[in-house]
Amino acid sequence: MDFLGDVLAWLTDPANWEGERGIGNRLVEHVLISVETVAIAAAIALPAGIAIGHSHRWPGLTTGVVNIARAIPSFAVVALALPFAIRLGLGIGYWPTFLALVLLALPPIFTNAVTAIRVVEPRVVEAARGLGMRERELLWQVEIPLAVPLILAGVRVAAVQVVATATLGALVGWGGLGRFIVDGFAVQDNVRVFGGALLVALLAVLTELGFAALSRWRSPRGVAQTAVAR
Repeated sequence: MDFLGDVLAWLTDPANWEGERGIGNRLVEHVLISVETVAIAAAIALPAGIAIGHSHRWPGLTTGVVNIARAIPSFAVVALALPFAIRLGLGIGYWPTFLALVLLALPPIFTNAVTAIRVVEPRVVEAARGLGMRERELLWQVEIPLAVPLILAGVRVAAVQVVATATLGALVGWGGLGRFIVDGFAVQDNVRVFGGALLVALLAVLTELGFAALSRWRSPRGVAQTAVAR
């Protein structure tokens, strides 16, 4: 109980929320890089996934490539991004973290986009074609609206992964909430370590709940699709 009390005292101490190294600024850094990387990943993966899902081409190839990407450990992605960013002259800290998080967010968004379009009920698609819909109209007016729940599920999985994995950015010189964990370990400050981990966990839970609410709001009535991303 004393330890938990110390953690609560650390979290509620106004002094710990102030300044460049305070909780408030670190939280903003964490949220911003999470939003930026998921947005970039979605801008890349969604058009590609929707196009491939609609065309029904290369199912084995795309699945294999994505599964290989998913098998790479998060820390390995961050470690590989560091020399790549340095070689490009981007330095350490933000850009290696940014590149790594974008790479981590791509697979779940892409996989769910492909699957979401492919699993749309074929009879619905054929009925739309029978009404004279062109391919573009079919995609935007039928397939994408019905695929929204699965597409959002992929973005949700990516967002939660990014929020959790962004803590590793502190190992390559970036800030964010992971800074409390890394710096806490360095000075054997368990209160700071646990406090930072708790903040990351809470942010991940809030991200999950936010996307769950968005998915319920955007899901078409009568459409029950199960997310494949785990």
